[in-house]
Amino acid sequence: MYFGVEVHDKTLGIVGMGRIGEAVARRARFGFNMKVLYHNRRPRLEIEKKFGIDYAEMEELLKQSDFILLLVPLTAETYHLIDEHAFQLMKKTAIFVNVSRGKTVDEQALIHALHSGTIRGAGLDVFTNEPLETDSPLLQLPNVVLTPHIGSATDETRHRMAETAVDT
Repeated sequence: MYFGVEVHDKTLGIVGMGRIGEAVARRARFGFNMKVLYHNRRPRLEIEKKFGIDYAEMEELLKQSDFILLLVPLTAETYHLIDEHAFQLMKKTAIFVNVSRGKTVDEQALIHALHSGTIRGAGLDVFTNEPLETDSPLLQLPNVVLTPHIGSATDETRHRMAETAVDT
């Protein structure tokens, strides 16, 4: 019951290969020997070569990945990008992580997938409504880890963010 899930030698699917996706891909590939698949608006051939990762169509990424990390901006194109159909494509053992924007995921479909065992679990730093409502079913689920959109809340990160703001 209290055992975690090994990440070494597993498959990580990254949806959105921007600056953060690239940093995660590097750590996953070289730090944990993970197979990394990614989906992006367009393939990033230089990153594929540099890290030994592979572009995948969205459905293939969802079907093959042990962990799915969502790193996309909220646009009309990405609104509810991850919906009931997407969760149905995932492995029953998949762990879904959203650190992008809450509305990129159909939250009711996610709750259903977690409650029904369609997927193993989720890690969420963002929600449809922020702050998360106190009566949200997400708070009652044993297979979800929640943080209140503070994934970057470290002294070092906030210092770098301030330096970036000053430099631009």
